[in-house]
Amino acid sequence: MKIVVDASIAVKWFTDEIHAEAARRLLTDRHDLSAPQLIYAEVANAFLKRWRRKEMSRESVDDAVTQFRRAPLKTAATVGLLAAAWQIAVRHDRSIFDALYVALAASQSCPLVTADRKLFNALKDHARVVQLLWVEDVL
Repeated sequence: MKIVVDASIAVKWFTDEIHAEAARRLLTDRHDLSAPQLIYAEVANAFLKRWRRKEMSRESVDDAVTQFRRAPLKTAATVGLLAAAWQIAVRHDRSIFDALYVALAASQSCPLVTADRKLFNALKDHARVVQLLWVEDVL
């Protein structure tokens, strides 16, 4: 199944936090994963924040970043998604970052899987914009 994943999913691939096991289930041959290129910066920044809060060691962050670079993830350039992302961000009061994931999923006619509760709650009732799936609901 083709799906777009956001940074909230990718971070969980390398941490032991809530919903991590469900997020890791996406790392199978059954799923064709994609994301906007900004996912690399967002995930690295999330790891940096965890390191600064002493929730991850420097070594575990280094390892996670290395593993993330090898993840089975196809990325799309953000420049081609900006116009649609702008419209989504304005219409649904989301950040451009969130809207880029939504725009990619819409452009690929596939679901967006997230573990970001704010994003999920904001768009869960807008199926005409994108099919949004909560991380625990993906089989």
